[in-house]
Amino acid sequence: MNRFDIALAPRRWRQLFAALACALVLTLSPSLARQAEAAGITARIDLSDQRMRVYRDGRQIHDWPVSTARRGYRTPVGTFRPGRMHRRYFSRKYHGAPMPHSVFFLGGYAIHGTNDIRNLGRPASHGCVRLHPDNARRLFGLISDGGKQNARIVITR
Repeated sequence: MNRFDIALAPRRWRQLFAALACALVLTLSPSLARQAEAAGITARIDLSDQRMRVYRDGRQIHDWPVSTARRGYRTPVGTFRPGRMHRRYFSRKYHGAPMPHSVFFLGGYAIHGTNDIRNLGRPASHGCVRLHPDNARRLFGLISDGGKQNARIVITR
């Protein structure tokens, strides 16, 4: 062993330590992701059965009928975080239509209450997710209480 090998030894240990730390993080990542998913509020909207199931810390606490996009419109599919939230909101795009307890999740798309409760359980909207006003108020409160950073909106076909 010469003087250059001795000088490089601490560097090699640091590299080995860094590699082991990365391996440990990658090993723990799935369990950390599951813990993060379990924490907070998750609203899962199934477009095929027009239902929203709400979970708190991984346990289902609500199951509600919704109305999503009717023919000619679309409700986006994916996983989203709540954006802006309004107790009282009126659509700028659709003639001032009331959107109480709005939770926006992608641009102009929101989960909100509707007065058109007879259509809950079937596609009827321009793309938003409509809920019974009482359920929209409950969801709004759950997200507000837990913090938007601890909430997710998952929309599937």
